[in-house]
Amino acid sequence: MAIRIAQDAHADQVLTDSPFALLAGMMLDQQFPMERAFAGPAKVLERFGSLDPAAIADADPEAFADLCATPPAIHRYGRSMAARMQELARVVVDEYDCDASRIWSDARSGETLVKRLKALPGFGDQKATIFAALLAKQLDVKPRGWTTVTGDYGRKGFRSVADVVDPESLAKVREFKQAAKQKAKAAGEKKKPSA
Repeated sequence: MAIRIAQDAHADQVLTDSPFALLAGMMLDQQFPMERAFAGPAKVLERFGSLDPAAIADADPEAFADLCATPPAIHRYGRSMAARMQELARVVVDEYDCDASRIWSDARSGETLVKRLKALPGFGDQKATIFAALLAKQLDVKPRGWTTVTGDYGRKGFRSVADVVDPESLAKVREFKQAAKQKAKAAGEKKKPSA
């Protein structure tokens, strides 16, 4: 299935063709619009000439940071995300023999998959869970117990990037996230002690 998260034909093709690009796009998806985060790997490919994890890991950190921070940058924090992408590439090289897809293709259970994802630079609990849901929903990667570890993100609906397949679903996910933020903000205000 073709990935359609970046909402740009070229960037989405890069995500579809390169497991490392998809992983890197997920890593970039924080404090930045998701479609722009997932377009980041295509910018790296265009400017660096490769998405080979070994080449990225071995790149000069300053030069790599420069190309990632050049407008339009891969992220609002282009330089720090460049360093994190190089860390991610090193893990893929050292632990998965340069093949990012082995993170999920070799996982025999949902629990193992999420544990592997959480061990990656830039992946916390929520991001690992969402990426596991994305793999299941969009790439049919469904190791034993995947529905348990993905929770609500694995269910039908429009909760996260795992559910983005076109402009309409992107808008619905954005609406869901904004409503969740407003609900959390309102709950936080109710807990504040009165002056």
